[in-house]
Amino acid sequence: MISAPIQPSLRAWPAPAAVLELLKPLTWFAPMWAYMCGVVSSGVPLADRGFALAAGVVLAGPALCATSQAVNDWFDRHVDAINEPGRPIPSGRVPGRWGLGIACVWTVLSAAFAATLGPWVLGAALVGLALAWAYSAPPVRLKQSGWWGPAAVALSYEGLAWFAGAAVMANALPDGRILALIALYSLGAHGIMTLNDFKAVEGDRQMGLRSLPVVLGVAGAAKVACAVMAVPQVVVVGLLWSWGQDVYALAVALLLLVQVGLMARLLGEPRRLAPWYNATGTTLYVVGMLVAAFAVRPLVAGV
Repeated sequence: MISAPIQPSLRAWPAPAAVLELLKPLTWFAPMWAYMCGVVSSGVPLADRGFALAAGVVLAGPALCATSQAVNDWFDRHVDAINEPGRPIPSGRVPGRWGLGIACVWTVLSAAFAATLGPWVLGAALVGLALAWAYSAPPVRLKQSGWWGPAAVALSYEGLAWFAGAAVMANALPDGRILALIALYSLGAHGIMTLNDFKAVEGDRQMGLRSLPVVLGVAGAAKVACAVMAVPQVVVVGLLWSWGQDVYALAVALLLLVQVGLMARLLGEPRRLAPWYNATGTTLYVVGMLVAAFAVRPLVAGV
């Protein structure tokens, strides 16, 4: 096993900019969007739960997602020294054990913050935090598996965030139709997470991480990812149609049709085009999530 050295640093503590980079604000969008889908799907008027809405967005992004990023970067520091040596920890800009300390502090603060939003949100947050550590930290290290690793991330970023948004608004367990959408879009997000693994094939192979691009090859993993993204959306279309939400079902179907066209191009050069697909096809995927949330909203509200 080949390991690139972590760069030493003369700093005793990290600069604020390095800490912010470690927490990766750009990654916060996905769970914040999913949380908003949960809020919309709940059927509860936004004005009735304004504080919970704002607090939950902070919880989903700057708290929970940021925690997962810090945890992952600490336990991936040797892999990153091969794949992306300029990251805060391998570059030495977050020196010593500061990365681990930040991950631990953010975990405690996130759990405490979630507790202020009620038991359902706290429960979802604790599951998300447990998955964040299990994904990256030994001995579990779910990311060693190309099946369990993406599943943990997809559930955390999409499913638990959507669940928390619906639960915080209703202050109760979300409606069964919402739970069905959560399960389907979480499953589909597994494919999105697989595409994210394409950029780190060499480092994953050297470090013994069995991501799907390593196990199946890039071409095989791309086919699996596309199927996993598409099939749950087909089921969503069928559910919306069966619930009498024909217009919304058609909208999700059209979004999926465009995604399939983009997938055809992706499969031609999956490794080079994975970032392009994430900017195009994945965007259409999450737009479909919001469309489905609006579709179920009047059903849950009894309108």
